[in-house]
Amino acid sequence: MRNAVRGPVRGVVAAALLATLVLAGCSSASQDAGAVAEKPAGGKPSQKAGTAGKTAAKGGTVGGSGSACPLPVTFDLAASWKPKAVDVDPDSELGAALGVQGQVTMVCEIDAKPAGNIGYLRVWQGKKSDRTPRQVLEAFIADEDGAGKVTYTESRAGGLAAAEVGYTVRSKLLDELKKERAFAVATPDGPVVVHLGGMDSEEHEAMLPAYELAKKSLRLG
Repeated sequence: MRNAVRGPVRGVVAAALLATLVLAGCSSASQDAGAVAEKPAGGKPSQKAGTAGKTAAKGGTVGGSGSACPLPVTFDLAASWKPKAVDVDPDSELGAALGVQGQVTMVCEIDAKPAGNIGYLRVWQGKKSDRTPRQVLEAFIADEDGAGKVTYTESRAGGLAAAEVGYTVRSKLLDELKKERAFAVATPDGPVVVHLGGMDSEEHEAMLPAYELAKKSLRLG
């Protein structure tokens, strides 16, 4: 029944998005929803099931010299995912509200829309500190409005020690809980957080192989 109504629901969401952007500006939810309005017709179908633990095929890299997003780490991108650098002014009201979370700043946004999904991998970077990856994530989640079912685990990102968090937030556009997750690592240039959202939990699950690819291939840049 859910799949039968996804198309009409997304049509409503696309229309509601325009009003949302005008009245409230961008937000994490509206940025993900923006892909609904922009998603080209006849795009590649999303892979909706059987993605847990799988790693996507490599389609490129991000973070190295000359890449779309200069970062202190480098990792592989799933095929057709498109990275774009994000320039946040933390001193502006809008920049602080949307581009700064838990003492890290958004520096890169990797769009899944060309691959047929609705969501982003977002990379956040902080200033040099002695905070552990777990402490970085705890501060990140403390700034996440309405985060619930929060679960932390110790992990590895490539050859680096990492912390990972899974949680839920309520989508303001769909009025339902959706899954999100992130991992953090420490680098000589400061902590890095890689976050996966999604339009809803189904999209999130479909994009997990791209997230796993980023985590497994991550190395210092």
